[in-house]
Formats: sequence, structure tokens, C-alpha cells
Amino acid sequence: MIASMARAPSETRRVVLDARVVTGTGGGPDKTILNSPRFLKEAGYHNLCAYLHPPNDSGYQAIIQRAEALEAPLISIPDRGPLDWRVVRSLARTCREERVAIWHGHDYKSNALGLLLRRFWPMRMVTTVHGWGVRGGRTPLYYAIDRLCLKRYEAVLCVSDSLYEACLKFGVPKERCVLIENGVDVDHFRRRRSPAEAKRKLGVPRDRVVIGAVGRLSAEKGYDLLIQAVDRLVASGCNIELLIVGEGDERAVLENLIRELDRGDRVRLVGFQRDAIPFFEAMDIFALSSLREGLPNVVLEAMALEVPVVATRIAGIPRLIQDGENGLLVPSESVDALVEALGPLIGDPDRRAELAAAGRETIERHHGFAARMDKVREIYDRLLGGPAAAVAVDDHREGP
Repeated sequence: MIASMARAPSETRRVVLDARVVTGTGGGPDKTILNSPRFLKEAGYHNLCAYLHPPNDSGYQAIIQRAEALEAPLISIPDRGPLDWRVVRSLARTCREERVAIWHGHDYKSNALGLLLRRFWPMRMVTTVHGWGVRGGRTPLYYAIDRLCLKRYEAVLCVSDSLYEACLKFGVPKERCVLIENGVDVDHFRRRRSPAEAKRKLGVPRDRVVIGAVGRLSAEKGYDLLIQAVDRLVASGCNIELLIVGEGDERAVLENLIRELDRGDRVRLVGFQRDAIPFFEAMDIFALSSLREGLPNVVLEAMALEVPVVATRIAGIPRLIQDGENGLLVPSESVDALVEALGPLIGDPDRRAELAAAGRETIERHHGFAARMDKVREIYDRLLGGPAAAVAVDDHREGP
């Protein structure tokens, strides 16, 4: 349980600032961040979504469009790198002007900035750990910084049990560490077209079984393994097509692999899609080949849209998918395992329908976004001393 901190009442403060660093079109955490304001509004919370992004990043336009569609208050902070102190000034000004009560970080940099800004403006400190995916370069340093920061946060929300255990190992006190798995809006992610109708709209032959994947094109997603598995299945006579929805640094590598295998007619990289639902609806099978994850939103979305899922047995996925009941689990980093799981499913539409129905039921019962946000709200309430808590404001602190 997270204890509340007593402060002299002077003004009701219920503003939450969600802060995240993003490049390009964003990823799974943005679905959670930008959806949060409308689900917390009725509880009296006003969420601001502050995004730090490279000034000339054309992909950021997708974040703006998504925020507008969800009516999420968006604050754009141009970020020119680690030494850009204008970021600190902009955020400090925002915290003072908006009278932020809760800082909610979503990555190593926003976690570090929150601890710094708290010195100039009093806020309660919350962070969500979505996972540490990309490896290499400076990331070991960034992860080390994050581990130091997490121990200083009042509430650390983990989206999977593996991340929860990792945070405890990093030294986060157990009473501050909370498991709150991802959720999806079950009304929005509801199938409205049959696979045959969706395929027709995308120009896919009706009799072709579509295997789909959605996510950033990066090495930890294991798309090279999935492409190799599809190559082997096509060679064995399976009438299938692979659609990969997403954009990222690995595009050129994956394009080269597709050319080398001569599978351009069976594997398509369709790029970033603002609305991926039409692609989900065209899928007969959703495949997650990732090497590292937290609890991927795309798996929840596939299950909600009644697409049977084959996923690697990593992180929080085994808590979500019971192998053989509401999906299939395979070892990571194995082309053979993907082939062995996908092959029988391709030729068994009845089995696909069973898994699809069970997947939808799982999401409705345990992973609705409204239920997730109720848990987050309860943490906010405790930190502020209750639903109508008053929090003291010190307007005389000097900002950077």
C-alpha cells in the first residue's frame, strides 16, 4: 500500500503530468498515455501528456494526430539532447503554471527529470515501467540511471510480473512497487469486419491465410525470425502472406532479407498505420516473435479483435496467454518453434476460431482499459490523501 503524505490544505490539486521521450511515431506506451485523460476525467483528474521529441522529427506528427483523436491535452517539448537545459525550463514552467500535483514518468529520462523538477515544484512521484527493449549504444548507461531513479519514486507501476520482479531486485521498496498490467479499450478494439471482408479491402486474396505482426521495426521484435518462418512455410506449400505493420530502424535489414528469400509477393512491410485495426481484422493469425517485451499492447489488441495469437514465452505474456487455451506460446529466438506452432494453425480454421473466442473473453474479463485506469486512479488518490484531497502549494520556490 502506498502511504499518503500529509500537507497543509490550501487548494485542490488533481493535475497529472505524464511525461515521455519519443522519437518517430511512438509505440505501445503512447496508447496508454494518450488514452488516460478521458478515462480519468470523470474521477476529477486532469491529465497532461508532455512529450519530449527531436525538433524536426516528422514522425511526431503521428503523436499529434493520435492525441487530437483521443482529445488528450498534449504538450510538445522540443528536445535537442542531454545538454538541452531548455527542456528543464519548459517543464518547470509547465509544472508551475498548470499546478501539477503528480508527475508520472514513463522512461529513464522523464524519471530523472521528475526528480530534478521536484526540487523546484512540489509533486508526488509516479512512474510506469514499460520495459527495457532496445539494447546497445548508450542504453546500458540509460538503464543504470533508470535503476537509480526508480528507487526514489513513491509508486512504481510495472506492466508485467517480470518487470515487477526486476524492479524489486533493483532496490525498489516492495510497498512502492505495484503490478498493473496493460489494458485495452474493449469497445474500440472490437471486430466489425470478417477476415474475408478486411482482406478484400487490403487487396489480399480471399483464400490466403494472413499472418500478421504489429510493432516498431527493431531488432528485439525478432521479425527476421518470423520472416524466415514464413519463408519455410511457403516453401512447404502453405498459402499464406505475412503483413508487418510498423516503422523503424530495421526496415532496410528486413527488406534485404525479404529480397534474399525472394518473398516479396508473400511478405509485406506496410509501414506505420495510424489505425491498425483494419490490418488486425484481415489477420487469420497474429504472431509475436519478440525477444524482449513488457506486456505488449499489440497482443492485447489482437486478442480483443478475435485474432488467434502465437507469441514467444517471454516477460508478462505467459500470465496473459495460457498455452493451448487462449493462444499458443513458443520459445523465443527459434524459427523452428514458430514454424511448428504456425503450421498446424494455418490449416485448422476451427482451432483458430476457438483460440480467438477465448482470447476475446480473456481481455473482456481481465484486461479492459477502464479497469486498469481504476487501479491507477486508486494510487493517485492514496498519494493525494483521497479522491478530494487538498495539496499544499508553495508558489515561492524558484524554478531553473
